[in-house]
Amino acid sequence: MKGDHFDVLIVGAGPAGSFAAERLARGGARVVLFDGRPQGEPKACGGGVTAKALKAWPHLLNAVGRTVNELEMYSPSGKRLHMKLDEPFAIYSRVAFDSYLRDLARDAGAEVVFEKITQKGIKRIETGDIGRGSWRLRSAGAAEWSGQMLVGADGANSAIAKKLAGPLAAADMEVAFGYRAPLPLKGDAPTVIAFLPRWVGYAWAFPRLDHISFGIATTQDAFEHKALDRLLWQFMIGYYEQREDDREGNKRNIWQNLEEPGRAPIEKHLQTTAERYAARIPGLADKTWDQRRVCGEGWALLGDAAGFADPVTGEGIYYALRSAELFAEAFLEGRAEEYEKRWREDFGGELRRASQMRRRFYGNFFGAPFTERMIDFARGHRGIKKVLGDLVAGEQGYIGLKKKLARRALRPL
Repeated sequence: MKGDHFDVLIVGAGPAGSFAAERLARGGARVVLFDGRPQGEPKACGGGVTAKALKAWPHLLNAVGRTVNELEMYSPSGKRLHMKLDEPFAIYSRVAFDSYLRDLARDAGAEVVFEKITQKGIKRIETGDIGRGSWRLRSAGAAEWSGQMLVGADGANSAIAKKLAGPLAAADMEVAFGYRAPLPLKGDAPTVIAFLPRWVGYAWAFPRLDHISFGIATTQDAFEHKALDRLLWQFMIGYYEQREDDREGNKRNIWQNLEEPGRAPIEKHLQTTAERYAARIPGLADKTWDQRRVCGEGWALLGDAAGFADPVTGEGIYYALRSAELFAEAFLEGRAEEYEKRWREDFGGELRRASQMRRRFYGNFFGAPFTERMIDFARGHRGIKKVLGDLVAGEQGYIGLKKKLARRALRPL
């Protein structure tokens, strides 16, 4: 491999890296894509892809996944809201989804290398025959590659981002952790989002083809592992219990205590079958959006490595794909330096607004959590329910959300 020289070196073969590699290769650029994750190891992620992303890139539906048309939401007190979505979203195994996008990049002409590139293996070349300002990458196995543009798409813990843009503070990070568990033996397996009682964030249950992904997302500042892990076990066991509803169809409170009678067999089964995972997610503060740059001369960051995730929900796949698209377009036009301007104009304002709203979204509203009030209003008002459904689908952004809710609330039921 020594001596190979590329137009673009992309480190990280998640959605952002693979999508960029495909677009660049189809545009005639010589690209190498580095996948340093052990083959078959899934990324810790719920795997949800919004309706907004599916409408922007319909071919994503060709990946093996599950389309979600109905959703159950729970307030912090356990009140249930059932929604039929006007715009369905999809849930994927990240192994299947990432492999699908990586294969598209390879088929487009990108070279895929299964090697991990660490921060020590990245070197800027200021002199020499490969061109001033080029990059040389070295793997643990001592193979080398060089290229004119270095792209970091290596996730929230990006070595390239730390090297070129600087590390993010704890206040700019969120934590997601959870378990992969079996599908219920009885009843259906609904998709569930439940806002946490007494905590910032939410829990989810995302059924896939052969298992369920359970998880909790919260801010790193608020993270307390023991207490939140216990809360997640309450949620998981409550989820399985609800598959055994009584004949009247009453739903038990999904946040019931673990000590409730009848829970021990479910808990014991999960302890022997559930597989744990954890990850960090960017959740940038509004001031960080103003100050942080994600590209410079000869380098750029995409997706989670750039901090592109919704600070309220943690959703980042849409922004990973869109940032990859914007960068590829700028590079192929010979204007890579415009990538910074383009992402800010495209979705930067939306993410900054989400940062400003995060504290309000998970704060109090007239003596109760805002998420509690939101579920209450949606249960009694179809206009509010419609806006909430659009928010879940990614069709309703945070800019203009307050006015939209106010207008809907004033309309007749």
